[in-house]
Amino acid sequence: MEQLAIKLLGFAAATCTTLAYAPQFVKVWRTRSTEDISLGMFLVMVLGILLWLLYGLLSGDAPLIVANAVTIVLAGGILWMKLKYG
Repeated sequence: MEQLAIKLLGFAAATCTTLAYAPQFVKVWRTRSTEDISLGMFLVMVLGILLWLLYGLLSGDAPLIVANAVTIVLAGGILWMKLKYG
């Protein structure tokens, strides 16, 4: 597969997985309710996102860097609200 097509595929996948956190973030932000959110899952997820971001930075992989930088804001925000409101 051509290099540009591979990068575009990566950015498309990154966009989908990153935007998946947006509805949950908005819901928690509006309702201030985190009762049904698993603290353990979000702790592990945020750690994983940080590791993927580090991997992307070390490997120079733009889709990984961009996606995980945005995702850490969304998932980290949900985790922060879970700790604050939960």
